[in-house]
Amino acid sequence: MNRVYVCSCFGITEKQVKEHADAGACTPRQIASACKAGTDCGGCVRAIQAVLGRGTCPRRELLDRKRTPGTAADATAEAASGIAPGIAPGIAVGVAPGIPLPDAA
Repeated sequence: MNRVYVCSCFGITEKQVKEHADAGACTPRQIASACKAGTDCGGCVRAIQAVLGRGTCPRRELLDRKRTPGTAADATAEAASGIAPGIAPGIAVGVAPGIPLPDAA
């Protein structure tokens, strides 16, 4: 049986990476969390990316939907967090004492 090693530091094979991907690991970081591949020398990260490809991944699709501006999920998340639409998290409007706010036109 011919084994194709992706990560020689931890002896992780291409088959193992595919198994972790089938179980839901969609990124090299998630593969690393599952089996340590890519966490020592880092030389295998590109090989892991190649094995993962750009196929469909339920987790990636959910993340993409959350990151797409103007979606209902964004508006709901902003409303629930109390952040004004379009304002970056951590920036509070009108809270800095002694600094006048510009007049609204």
